[in-house]
Amino acid sequence: MIGWLSRIDMMVRLLVLAILLATFAPVTGSGQLAAQYVSNAAIFLLFFLNGIRLSRKDVRAGIGNLRFLAPLTFWCFGAMAAAGYGMFLIAGNVMPALVALGLIYLGAMPSTVQSAAAYTSVAEGNVAASVVSAALLNILGVFVSIPIFAWLSGGEAVELGSGGLFKIFMILLLPFALGQLSQNRLGNWLKANPLIVSWMDRLAIAIAVYVAFSGAVEQDLWNMLDLAAWGYLIAAIAGLLLFAFAGAWALSGLLVLRMGDRISFMFAGAHKSVAMGAPLAVVIFGAEKAGLILVPLLVYHLLQLVVSAPLATRLAQRQD
Repeated sequence: MIGWLSRIDMMVRLLVLAILLATFAPVTGSGQLAAQYVSNAAIFLLFFLNGIRLSRKDVRAGIGNLRFLAPLTFWCFGAMAAAGYGMFLIAGNVMPALVALGLIYLGAMPSTVQSAAAYTSVAEGNVAASVVSAALLNILGVFVSIPIFAWLSGGEAVELGSGGLFKIFMILLLPFALGQLSQNRLGNWLKANPLIVSWMDRLAIAIAVYVAFSGAVEQDLWNMLDLAAWGYLIAAIAGLLLFAFAGAWALSGLLVLRMGDRISFMFAGAHKSVAMGAPLAVVIFGAEKAGLILVPLLVYHLLQLVVSAPLATRLAQRQD
């Protein structure tokens, strides 16, 4: 049993733990405000560390590789957002409104950094391209994901006024900028303590998911979604996964990329980031809406890891 659990990705285990904790011991009432402050502080620290970790040299190199980055950006924020909207139109009337809107939110999210790079490495792809492109997409996602979601959803769940922009600046952009400015002073310490940084990443995401799901449980999530609604949701997400992996792979072929770059393009283009999605949802929507909107993204995140493991192994064997 222990051996089986050890093979499950640590982030997956933390997400499941956060969801179970929110289900059986949700933070409610006055405690929710305190939990929101703790979550915001953890998100601030997460983006500060990311600002230190992504070197300015890598940022410049990634931006310069437009033949790879430009179509990946189009795929991630254009094609995938359109696919999420399409699934919303198809399946949106058989599930709660905010959960259905979560399909659009899922499509508008940027790529992951950690898992996309990890599976690119297993598949013997271009890891450097994967890390830099996914990190740049996450930076871009702070600016474009919510406007794309607001446009496609017709502004039903969010109005991105000055208050929303101020939250994005204070909790996401400001700490990232401070991290970039602190690279010379803290960069070496960060490289010497990768385990601390990795755990801070995971805990910040888990706290955001716990706070958001507590709000969803308070809104009676588990009674709102019956077995039929769960079936439609999983079918919609399976369709998105198929479109994401097959479409990204086909587009990389049309671009005549080298095999290593094709592998990097596929994983960066198909993966969606809970690390960005959960904190951004809590900051913009508040816990009472964020938990419901995050349901499709959390299910997608778990399933993308299940799909990626055998796919990466198969690609590595094919190259050998």
